[in-house]
Amino acid sequence: MKIIIIGAGEIGFNIARKLSSENKDVILIDSSEERIMSAQECLDVQCILGKGSRPGILKEAGIDTAEMVIAVTDSDEVNMIACLIAGSQSKVPIKIARIRDPDYSSNTTILDKEHLGIDLIINPEREAADKILRLLKVPGATEIVEFAEGKVKLIEFLVESGSYVAGKKLRDLKELHPSHRVLIASISRGNTLIVPKGEDVVKVGDLISLVTVDSTVSGVLEMLGKKAGRVKTVMISGGNFVGLYLAQRLEERGLSVKIIEGSTARCSELAESLNKTIVLQGDSSDQALLLDENIAEADAFLAVSKDEEANILSSLLAKRMGAKRVYALVNKSSYMPVVTTIGVDVMVSPRLSAVSRILQFVRRGKVLSVAQLDGEEAEAIEFVALETSEIVNKRLDTIRFPKGAIVGAVVRGEEVIIPRGNDQILPDDRVIIFALGKAIPKVEKALMVKLEYF
Repeated sequence: MKIIIIGAGEIGFNIARKLSSENKDVILIDSSEERIMSAQECLDVQCILGKGSRPGILKEAGIDTAEMVIAVTDSDEVNMIACLIAGSQSKVPIKIARIRDPDYSSNTTILDKEHLGIDLIINPEREAADKILRLLKVPGATEIVEFAEGKVKLIEFLVESGSYVAGKKLRDLKELHPSHRVLIASISRGNTLIVPKGEDVVKVGDLISLVTVDSTVSGVLEMLGKKAGRVKTVMISGGNFVGLYLAQRLEERGLSVKIIEGSTARCSELAESLNKTIVLQGDSSDQALLLDENIAEADAFLAVSKDEEANILSSLLAKRMGAKRVYALVNKSSYMPVVTTIGVDVMVSPRLSAVSRILQFVRRGKVLSVAQLDGEEAEAIEFVALETSEIVNKRLDTIRFPKGAIVGAVVRGEEVIIPRGNDQILPDDRVIIFALGKAIPKVEKALMVKLEYF
């Protein structure tokens, strides 16, 4: 697959790294000589210096034979023009654009297939904000992904001392709680991520990802020793688009919200846009301000400014001063392994959110959604089982799944099946598979239509 990526910033660079590691033919375009030189040193991709919205640069990149164009520069206009050229002059099958300005993204008639022909519009910051909103509904979760219109949830938790599951074999959990429709899809222990088997033991300090149905989430929380208390008070650091969007959605849920913003002018804009949120002009690293605003009473502190370092520091400060749970918006790959180890409860990455959406169009087979997990070490893939796929009409315990892959759930109409060995996947089932990165190429092969079908 030949893929042209326009924009070598944090998102474009990491998409290029991900796809090139899967042996995709990637061409990376950027107008910054510094970014292109960095990409040339670090990535096994073809790099072109130039503006990705110019026909000549796109022709040099081989736009006529490309199967996909991903435009993720900081300019909405450049991204839209690049997709327009890719569709009108070269008939590229799949076009993806990063568009952040609400004036564009809300006007779907401009961006639809009939006009610019964009197949996917991504707003990484909006995706990250929506993820925070989902996490606030599940206390103690460090990750939550929804599949099949919310019928199936993949939830990640830290196993703490005193948790019922600590010290238990996975096989024992199934036998002791047969009514809990849950499957543990992965265990992250130190620097190792594994797809566990029945004999594996859950330990304190493990980060476990489990798949369950929406109706049993509260029961699963109880089994894990997590309190099912509802978030009522939230403090937000950062009055940018993400902060405003979060405050608006949380107001709709009836929560008590305060938002801290440094700019006086922006505070005025926030006050006009919000109904019940208390807008505070100041610095979220100011201990006196946090103390005055009763940070210790906050159920959640959300650090979502554009400054990643400030988000980390203010989150740690809020945690030390008594905030029950802190969330930080962080994009840089180098920060991810250490953010949660130093005391931040949840790290949310706009970049990972964007990559997950894009991978839906890269993965082979009839894929509905993809979620990057555990810092890109694994993926959860939701797909439709095709009649001629290798995995249909067979007992699961007879299918030779690649090592590092497991079926997490099967959705058949309104029925959700957390599968066991004697279950089958039928044509048109929606299936969620959890797979380590090294297993994904073999999983893709299993999802494809057999050649003899044609």
